[in-house]
Amino acid sequence: MCGLAGEFRFDGQLADLTALARMTGQMVSRGPDAAGIWSTGPVALGHRRLKIMDLAEASGQPMTDPQLGLSLVFNGAIYNYPALRGELEIMGYRFFSDGDTEVVLKAYHAWGEKMLERFNGMFALAIWERDTQRLFLARDRLGIKPLYLSETSQRLRFASSLPALVRGGDLDTSINPVALNHYLSFHSVVPAPLTVLNGVQKLPPGHWLRIDAQGQREQQCWWTLEYGARADERELPFEAWQDRVLDSLCAAVKRRNLAAVDVGVLLSGGVDSSLLVGLLHEAGARDLQTFSIGFADVNGEAGNEFRYSDLIAEHYATDHHQLMIPEQEILSGLPDALTAMSEPMVSHDCIAFYLLSREVSKHCRVVQSGQGADEIFAGYHWYPQVDQAADPVAAYQQAFMDRDFNEYRDTVQPAWVQQDHAGDFIRDHFARPGAAQGLDKALRLDSTVMLVEDPVKRVDNMTMAWGLEARVPFLDHELVELAARIPGRFKLPGDGKYVLKEAARKIIPAAVIDRPKGYFPVPGLKYLQGSTLDWVRDSLTNRRARERGLFNEAYIDTLLRNPMDHITPLRGSKLWQLAVLDLWLDAQGV
Repeated sequence: MCGLAGEFRFDGQLADLTALARMTGQMVSRGPDAAGIWSTGPVALGHRRLKIMDLAEASGQPMTDPQLGLSLVFNGAIYNYPALRGELEIMGYRFFSDGDTEVVLKAYHAWGEKMLERFNGMFALAIWERDTQRLFLARDRLGIKPLYLSETSQRLRFASSLPALVRGGDLDTSINPVALNHYLSFHSVVPAPLTVLNGVQKLPPGHWLRIDAQGQREQQCWWTLEYGARADERELPFEAWQDRVLDSLCAAVKRRNLAAVDVGVLLSGGVDSSLLVGLLHEAGARDLQTFSIGFADVNGEAGNEFRYSDLIAEHYATDHHQLMIPEQEILSGLPDALTAMSEPMVSHDCIAFYLLSREVSKHCRVVQSGQGADEIFAGYHWYPQVDQAADPVAAYQQAFMDRDFNEYRDTVQPAWVQQDHAGDFIRDHFARPGAAQGLDKALRLDSTVMLVEDPVKRVDNMTMAWGLEARVPFLDHELVELAARIPGRFKLPGDGKYVLKEAARKIIPAAVIDRPKGYFPVPGLKYLQGSTLDWVRDSLTNRRARERGLFNEAYIDTLLRNPMDHITPLRGSKLWQLAVLDLWLDAQGV
């Protein structure tokens, strides 16, 4: 895990090393162990390093191989790199380091962009081809690792975080109206390549980009997720799918235990994180550290799930850390959590993950997390609604979207109203080939877009704010592809994730599996009260907010009068959503 950055000039000028230093300097928390900058003529690469796979200086970055004519910056982890290294050695390649970075470099020389299909892991990378004067950029299948781009007619810049590009300067920081519509309507999900700033884009997950010295580009999607059982799987009984899920998840957990002596697990007390603890225990992990977080109850809603996390911690005798956060600490931590966001994220979980990551980083450097299980195994409440609906798109929108287009028009000032971009995006995505049933269409949208732009981004941003590497076994691409082939009738029963829950019974206590579905609650940010409400009121009514001219003042006044009356279908605060955007813009200085 690291932070990468770079610049490629198209105008004959030397790369701007001062701007690159600012960009890499902004990402110190992503890579607190080492830093490096490499440049030649029009290109410069920067890197901040978090030492996990290989601690030796030989694996430092940027990594250059003069014999091959390639230079690399890389963020992530390739879990099958030992096997790939063996293949490359048989082909005649010789290695000077022991980690996965050099494997990526030589794999590109051997296989070009086809190397991506061989990788099992999470990654964003940039490779400079000396002899062709081209730059190659790529992102992993499910967007676990971020890659932001800023392109003008003179140059391309890229970085692991959007704030790093802002720090570099020479950037259009005006608000993108299409992204604004997505943010306020699609539960803060702004799909790639969009970001909320006009001057920044994201390389979409599962894509690569090659660009030459004249700025000519070639971009391709190298991975797609297909739904529906293969011909040889259509008659498989439930028990066979169950066994395949357990075997695949077990392999994913073991892969992610690679080069991680100080193993930790973010233990919410739900099935997903509990299952990770059980599988790590079965894989031989001992002295396992687990971490749970809780908040004060508000409006009769519980702010912790310690009952279930304690059960798992006791069952497996883990070294358990329980963190209880008072409201004042939430308020004091929010500015830093907002600064850590590469993009504004409305989920209340952000502050929970930020504070939990702070605690975890005191004890270990690598942590496994259960993100992704709900999206790939149909664990959310809207999947049965979509499956049973005559109009799956309408059912999905009703359950997931924070505002319809009429309310969006009431929310923002007239200059920002164009069309129902978020609704159009959902309709277009449902219409794409590769998923026949309404349920599968919803799962595909959530797995390849919503998951990337909310839970996955949240985990990456908040853990990397504390130099902590998070690994997500449920997003192992082999497991995700397997789950996409499982018929919906094996996912939906039992409040969802049925096949996963039944497989879990072979590993973890039934009390955790049969419990009511929970989530990572921060009630104080849902039911805005007290000093938190005062802070939100000030952020939305001060001079800076008025000068931005984003929101209708009458709409803000309505929300402020009684925030608890304005909760989204996904149980979030509409007032908090507006405040996060304004506060994030303030935090980034734009």
